[in-house]
Amino acid sequence: MPKIKNRRGAAKRFKRSAKGKILHKKANLGHLLEAKNRKRKRRLKKKNVLKTVDRKALKRLLPNW
Repeated sequence: MPKIKNRRGAAKRFKRSAKGKILHKKANLGHLLEAKNRKRKRRLKKKNVLKTVDRKALKRLLPNW
């Protein structure tokens, strides 16, 4: 029986916190940064907790988590 593997793209984009929550990076920090104010860019740098409705889809991508 073959090993069950994780989807590598998803494994690189999500991390698990110490308490078991799933963290991901926020969008909109790639380009056009001159138009965004400093406070907004600072908040976008922080990790965000994944919503509970998206956990089922992530569980299919990362079965070994």
